[in-house]
Amino acid sequence: MTPLADRFGRVATDLRVSLTDRCNLRCDYCMPPEGLDWLPDDSVLTDDEVVRLIRIGVERLGIREVRFTGGEPLVRRGLVDIVRRTHELDPSPETSLTTNALGLARTAEALAAAGLDRVNVSLDTIRPETFATITRRDRLHDVVAGLEAAQAAGLGPVKINAVLLRGVNDDQAPELLRWCLECGYQLRFIEQMPLDAQHGWSRGGMVTAEEIFARLEAEFTLAPAAEPRGSAPAELFTVDGGPGTVGVIASVTRPFCGDCDRVRLTADGQVRNCLFAREESDLRAALRGGASDAELAERWVVAMRGKLPGHGIDDPTFLQPDRPMSAIGG
Repeated sequence: MTPLADRFGRVATDLRVSLTDRCNLRCDYCMPPEGLDWLPDDSVLTDDEVVRLIRIGVERLGIREVRFTGGEPLVRRGLVDIVRRTHELDPSPETSLTTNALGLARTAEALAAAGLDRVNVSLDTIRPETFATITRRDRLHDVVAGLEAAQAAGLGPVKINAVLLRGVNDDQAPELLRWCLECGYQLRFIEQMPLDAQHGWSRGGMVTAEEIFARLEAEFTLAPAAEPRGSAPAELFTVDGGPGTVGVIASVTRPFCGDCDRVRLTADGQVRNCLFAREESDLRAALRGGASDAELAERWVVAMRGKLPGHGIDDPTFLQPDRPMSAIGG
């Protein structure tokens, strides 16, 4: 087995697989109201191609965790079968799904039966009117139903990812945390990152981790969690003495690039060695050109060697990736 190591001693064991760039919400920090130009169907990896690349990652390159992302992965028709086939690999990786939960009420049991371990759900507010403002869709009730179904199906711990937007929901952090604690969900606040399709992100407009802490500590007592953070992106804190926790992912103001163990595969078969990479490595062309598993693995290894030491957001020369988050996958 050859590890996916870069020149700085980091080894990727966590694979994020984007199954589609399409999404059924239009969150204003991600894409415009009219949506985007989606990838042509023939450029998107087939189910068999996705599973083959995951298998190579698991069997030859030391991948231990696989997270399915989008766009919105629940709109991928073959999702349940892809999860099942991934779960059946030897060794069987831990599998998870990052989703907006629309449709999760209908699919949670099937996903659990296929071997999915847990879900992360993107949810920025529990106020219907604010949800409609952010997502441009009146679907909060469907998200709540999806969360309940995931929990009932044993896809836990159910984690919720929330982005605070200045002047929109930045005053709602305490109520969202209180609701998550009552429901048994694990909440993670994420600093807004420069990955929007409109390229409208600005550091000055972003709600920082320090601001998030200040809003939470006005109503809760937070203490650093005892468990080591390791390569996890979230800093964890116990709430009012526990057992409940809250996490903050400060990708911009408190970067954790030195401990990164992630690699990404886009829906059209490109390896991204960093979320903010401006270059990609094409596996699809080689795969469809008849490359062997060994040849594809070597291409993947070479792609990881080019990983930079950090995302460089603080560098004056930083340029936002051409692809938005919806086309990269979380």
